[in-house]
Amino acid sequence: MSTEPLTALSYNIHKGFALSQKFVLGGIRERIRSVQADVVFLQEVQGDHSRHQKSIKDWPGPQLEYLADSVWSYSAYGKNAVYLHGHHGNAILSKYPILAFENIDISNNRFERRGILHAIVEWEGAPLHLLCVHLDLTDKGRRRQNDHIVQRIEKNIPPNERLILAGDFNDWRGLATAHFEERLNLKEVFMTTTGAHAKTFPSPFPFLTLDRMYLRGLKPTRAKCHDGNPWSQLSDHVAIEATLISD
Repeated sequence: MSTEPLTALSYNIHKGFALSQKFVLGGIRERIRSVQADVVFLQEVQGDHSRHQKSIKDWPGPQLEYLADSVWSYSAYGKNAVYLHGHHGNAILSKYPILAFENIDISNNRFERRGILHAIVEWEGAPLHLLCVHLDLTDKGRRRQNDHIVQRIEKNIPPNERLILAGDFNDWRGLATAHFEERLNLKEVFMTTTGAHAKTFPSPFPFLTLDRMYLRGLKPTRAKCHDGNPWSQLSDHVAIEATLISD
């Protein structure tokens, strides 16, 4: 198998709003395009919102289509939170064909609707599994969801196939990495390259390590946390990026 690099980006876009509640989706689109990532894992993507459609001048409609347009030919959306005026969830953008995708409900309560968006792309002539998540705020809820993730991978992904698990884990205590390494032998990108998780929240002064990227069958040659301007003026999180090759 060749070692053609693949660039992956993970970003909680906060439904296109900055911490100030200014609508900044255009800036977010510009930034993620500047990375030129092959695959993009997005959280808090607004699928629809009838009130924003009427009140925000530059509202583009479904955010996934706006973000993917003309750059990523393939995309998948997992609707998680549904409410009176619309819905939001996770999304994956890919420059490689998506062979299949599924959104698995791992919600623990009606107030935090969560899912695993699992897509399979073809890369270098073989499957590559992409799993995008955004987990609960409570430690108990996250532990249950981490177990769901482990079960999904054990039951649905052959052990010889490569995978990337990325997203907002809300894991400020840093417990998930040991769990995934012990159960699945997954390696976290920033722990592998720098010895510490990336600080990604809140974007103006990030000190919490909420966003992660875990790998199997791949290894990082480069990892970058997009802190500082202009990323710090966009979502409440900053994005993480990795360049990967087959292990």
